[in-house]
Amino acid sequence: MKKIVLLGGGYGGVLTAKKLANKFKKNNDVQIQLIDRNPYHTLLTELHEVAANRTPEDAVKIDLKKIFANQKVDVVLDDISKIDFEGKTLISDKATYEYDYLVIGTGSKPTFFGIPGAEENAFTLWSFEDAVRLKKQIRDMFSEAAKEKDPVIRKTKLSFVVVGAGFTGVELIGEMAEFRDELCKEFYIDAQDVRLVVADMASKILPILPDKLIAKSENHLRKMGVEIITNAKITGVDPTAVKLGDTEIAANTIVWTAGVEGSDLVGSLDVKQQGRRRIETNDKLQSLDHENVYVVGDNIFFIPEGETRPVPQMVENAEHAAPLIAHNIHADVTGKAKKSYKPAFHGTMVSIGSRYGVANVGLPNKMFMLTGFMAMMSKHFINLFYLSTVAGFNKVWTYMMHEFFHVENRRSFLGGHFSKRSPNFWLVPLRIYLGYMWLHEGWEKIGKIWDEPSRIFLIPASPIADVTSAASEAVTAVAQTVDAQAAASAVATTGETLTALPVPGFITSVMNVFMDLFFYSSDGGYTVLAQVFQTAMVLAEITFGALLILGLFTAVSSIATIGMGVMIWTSGMAPYEMLWYVTAAIATIGGSGSVFGLDYYVLPWLKKQWKKIPLVRRWYLFTD
Repeated sequence: MKKIVLLGGGYGGVLTAKKLANKFKKNNDVQIQLIDRNPYHTLLTELHEVAANRTPEDAVKIDLKKIFANQKVDVVLDDISKIDFEGKTLISDKATYEYDYLVIGTGSKPTFFGIPGAEENAFTLWSFEDAVRLKKQIRDMFSEAAKEKDPVIRKTKLSFVVVGAGFTGVELIGEMAEFRDELCKEFYIDAQDVRLVVADMASKILPILPDKLIAKSENHLRKMGVEIITNAKITGVDPTAVKLGDTEIAANTIVWTAGVEGSDLVGSLDVKQQGRRRIETNDKLQSLDHENVYVVGDNIFFIPEGETRPVPQMVENAEHAAPLIAHNIHADVTGKAKKSYKPAFHGTMVSIGSRYGVANVGLPNKMFMLTGFMAMMSKHFINLFYLSTVAGFNKVWTYMMHEFFHVENRRSFLGGHFSKRSPNFWLVPLRIYLGYMWLHEGWEKIGKIWDEPSRIFLIPASPIADVTSAASEAVTAVAQTVDAQAAASAVATTGETLTALPVPGFITSVMNVFMDLFFYSSDGGYTVLAQVFQTAMVLAEITFGALLILGLFTAVSSIATIGMGVMIWTSGMAPYEMLWYVTAAIATIGGSGSVFGLDYYVLPWLKKQWKKIPLVRRWYLFTD
């Protein structure tokens, strides 16, 4: 039995564990164990959204048990304090864990560069708890300032300084600017009284980006009312001020995002390290000191061939390293060749608030600069791709709800167009009426089918059929069904010509081929399949009409009626009234049966039963 232990449930640890589970899923001689102090995986790159109240707190957490449901990974909650490389064990206060292969992915933490008071007095944004604590602090300051009489104290409470103008600092200050507007409205505070500052010791913000994107970022931040201070020598942080050289900014809220270093555990390990507690590795991402110890994510210190700087501490590094480590461990166990780490990074993206961002993305030798909508779209696309690999449909759905649909104050790059929510009970009359219309149409036709099953009136006559017979069928269709009211050449009993919805020629050509294959006989008559199809259509009208009235499986029923409407349209027999049917069905898809309908009772029960199916849990094919 070989035991693989992954230490840390961050980006690198989770991705590596999933890759290993896939490679060893049929090998019962390998045990995979992931150890972390928290029962959840944190989306560190999205913490600023929670801190500034754009998304709910649970938006940045994914249950580790859910991630590895029905997979060959044993999740253990513990806080490892020591690693014995010689004895191949990990030690905590309560247990000892043996390993044959170890993957270190404990991540990093903020570094304060020895600046007096920074660690003691500044807030950080490097964990879920940090984000929740900071959100509370910001709200509390507005609440207290609204009641404060002393103008100096009030100004200090309404001043917020973010130290560090890298990705984390800029994304946070951008979100805080939007949060400021919400809180000013809530607490009746003039936005001009609030001071937002981002300061950095470097000469410019976001130094990894091209100058053009830096300039656009600065312009947007200033439009949001953010002060930018660069070349600022930060000499100290007090509980109510940050010292910038010979001056200081009075503020009760100072957030430190100025740099990171390896975790305390990594710093205590007796292995070769460089670059603020990062473990030196070879090109296989093995520790230089222990070939059965691999390093993933922020803990890697490795300079690729041809490069002068080590791989960056960013999520994409973890995404590249995880499959390589999984391959190399699998190769070692199975006696195959290992691969070398050759990352190809695809750029960086920064959001400045919820509606604007900048990105420099592409291939290593061809990068593209994006701003605004396109930059935000690329950021969300990358997030969705990552989440799909970690928790599949379940987390992708949740992310879309938080980012696009269940959004307050238009805080989405799509604006408020998709985030408006209205009570579903307003749709109940429309749902019932739509259901009645379909039920009525089907009920009127079912008797005719029962009396004469071979009589076809929902399918146009064959082009080679007798012209008089075809015309007669069309007239009958006009009188009998809304679906056939608009046969293009039909003449109603009133003598008026009825017009069908127009159908593009290429669709008509495809439908003619389909009809010839399945519904028309060689003599211009109808096949048995035509009778079956007509009967099924009528039964569908009755069934889905009744379901809409009852509010049962409303979304499915609405979509089905849209499908029926489209089929009638492609046959060339759809009246203009069909547009109403389809439009109403689109309106009733989204939860109209959850109010005064059976969906209110049935769907929650079905949801529970669905989640019990192993395959569903394995592929995350459910919503929370």
